[in-house]
Amino acid sequence: MGASSIDSKSALIAGGVGAVVTYYLSKRHFEKKIIQLRKEKYDRDQKERTAQNATRQNSGLPNGVKLEGFQSDNVYLQDLEHLGKYFASEGDGIDNVMVRANCEYNKLIGPQECILANIRRGPGDSTVTRAFVRAGPRKDLHFNPKTVNAAIVTCGGLCPGLNNVIREITRSLFYLYGIQGKCYGIVGGYGGFYDPKTPPIELTPDTVRHIHNKGGTMLGSSRGGFDIDKIVDFIKKKNIRQLYVIGGDGTHRGAFKIHETCMELGLHVAVAGIPKTIDNDVDYIDRSFGFITSVEQAQSAIHAAKTEAMCNLPNGIGIVKLMGRSSGYIAAHATLGSGDVDLCLVPEVPIVLDGEKGCLPHLWNRVKQKGYAVVVVAEGAGEELLGESTETDASGNKKLPMIGEFLKSEIGKYFKSKGEEATVKYIDPSYMIRSVPANATDSLYCMQLGQNAVHGKLYMSPEGIST
Repeated sequence: MGASSIDSKSALIAGGVGAVVTYYLSKRHFEKKIIQLRKEKYDRDQKERTAQNATRQNSGLPNGVKLEGFQSDNVYLQDLEHLGKYFASEGDGIDNVMVRANCEYNKLIGPQECILANIRRGPGDSTVTRAFVRAGPRKDLHFNPKTVNAAIVTCGGLCPGLNNVIREITRSLFYLYGIQGKCYGIVGGYGGFYDPKTPPIELTPDTVRHIHNKGGTMLGSSRGGFDIDKIVDFIKKKNIRQLYVIGGDGTHRGAFKIHETCMELGLHVAVAGIPKTIDNDVDYIDRSFGFITSVEQAQSAIHAAKTEAMCNLPNGIGIVKLMGRSSGYIAAHATLGSGDVDLCLVPEVPIVLDGEKGCLPHLWNRVKQKGYAVVVVAEGAGEELLGESTETDASGNKKLPMIGEFLKSEIGKYFKSKGEEATVKYIDPSYMIRSVPANATDSLYCMQLGQNAVHGKLYMSPEGIST
């Protein structure tokens, strides 16, 4: 090979290396330039945003970008029954201060302060929206705390947080408003107003001091027992001015009947209803108290079902039935919170057993894929398969079909039709998830519900309207 040939190859290699070096140097240069330009743009935007926010704040406007096409200029406040329309105020001239602390509230709620019901908005949406009265202490009182006698009753099924609500109503009456009358705890639901076997007990801050650490209700509860004449007799005899009713839809129908009867008889009585349902199926509220605790408690049952399904061969399947009469919130939230459930059945969605999208083929596939499966079913699911019952309980709730046992049987039959056995374990923890103490999240919520119920029953707005 000649010298000229070697020199040519060397020149070629050198040229190639030079080109590569030049490419990477150029690339780094442009990358740094891009980073520099991006940083300069970011700094300009930050400076401009800071200036715009300062201008908005000086004009009393919030920070952010104004969206076009969004309006909400027709707000309709939910109508409430106001005792101030029919009865003279007994609290004129009494300042609303926290009695025990002997200090003013950080904020008193104004007469037209409200919470918008429809908070989601899109361009071109209706400008009309509903609103609800904002809860909290008001400036003027309707009742004179010195003459207030109150009563609290819990009805229907148990729910985590019942004791918390009882405790906070009692403490608010005595500590925030300093009532000098009595607070009666009605024992055993509506029947406790008149049943000599379950006389009312007197509630004080001392008697309710530790009840929030326990599940259930210190007053006891029951379904039925509603006798309007005997209940009103108790109200008149004890000179009750405020009645706090904690319960579900049937209980609140009774509370409304008490209110209507008191109005017919000219009795100056405020009736407050605190909604209670473990199923979280009350409209107008984001969640009901006790729901979060129940979902948390249901995790133990799901974990147990998974363990049973994994360890029991062949073809292990664990079924957990959770509460949920007409809605599947507990089942759905417990399923999502677990991450171990293969099939969730709720009353809102009809159950399809067979076919391409059937539950049974789906479970078969899941078992074949991973060796086991976990099912969560709400107690009210499957009426389209088993039919609706015509029987009702004392509260008027229809009795539910035995969906858990039905699923266990159908799963066994399906696997047999495939020539295999299924080991199905059925767990029904329904009462276990509702009889526990409220967790921290529900305890705080119950405190707010109890306090705001008392605020709502004692105030009178500047226009002379009280609830």
